[in-house]
Amino acid sequence: MIKSMTGFGRGEVVGNSRKFTVEIKSVNHRYLDVNIKMPKTLNFFESAIRSELKKYISRGKVDVFISYEDFSEKKSTLHYNRETAAEYLKYLRQMAEDFRLEDDIRVSVLSRFPEVFTVEETDADEEEMWKELHRAVEGAAGMFVDARVTEGGNLREDLIGKLVGMRELVAFILERSPRIIEEYRRRLEERVKELLGDVHVDEARLLTEVTIFSDKVCVDEELVRLRSHIEATESTLLAGGAVGRKLDFIAQEMNREANTILSKCNDLETSNAAIELKTEIEKIREQIQNIE
Repeated sequence: MIKSMTGFGRGEVVGNSRKFTVEIKSVNHRYLDVNIKMPKTLNFFESAIRSELKKYISRGKVDVFISYEDFSEKKSTLHYNRETAAEYLKYLRQMAEDFRLEDDIRVSVLSRFPEVFTVEETDADEEEMWKELHRAVEGAAGMFVDARVTEGGNLREDLIGKLVGMRELVAFILERSPRIIEEYRRRLEERVKELLGDVHVDEARLLTEVTIFSDKVCVDEELVRLRSHIEATESTLLAGGAVGRKLDFIAQEMNREANTILSKCNDLETSNAAIELKTEIEKIREQIQNIE
């Protein structure tokens, strides 16, 4: 199973007192890069969310958006800080004495000072919150993976189709290669006869020249390796898994062989085929960048 690195998923869980919505989307990236945006109230769960996502994703730039709505009537507790109030009162009276001011301190005035009264909200049940949030993350991740698998299947079919075209080009170059040498020999003989007329042609010398030319333009080894890389690409695609990096390496090797073939070409038809090969390999490399 091949997965694309682009995808989208959404999960929502509504409980008796709260609602969690999780959205996941991703694009290509060399490694796994997860960016989570969520309310500060949920920061405690970030590590658990990241661990959960790693079960589903191994590569890609992933953005996770989490929203949280609390429908409950939050319970809070009011605290009177007597020591703080006493400190304020002591210094206010000191000020009145130092500057000979009227001591008009009232409870209503003193109660307005910071920290005299504090309100503390009752902590939510973190275990229960995580159960609901976890279900929302699982739902989003499941849809996200399904989208990636669907796109990955399309990528695989497209790549296998391109490999078929590459095999045909390799077969053409392999069939054309011996004819290039024969055509070179014929042209060389005609050129020698044109220059020397009826003078006897030294067959040994002619054979040497043809052999040297043959060595220069021979691409048998490159074609064998290229065929091997094509087979490796297809078998890797069919095997599935997180194979993006492996396929990218094989594509680089295919491109290297195609460059060598093109550099050795001394024939228009072979050159055109080699250029088509390079074009197809570049298309394959672009598509592979989308595979996890």
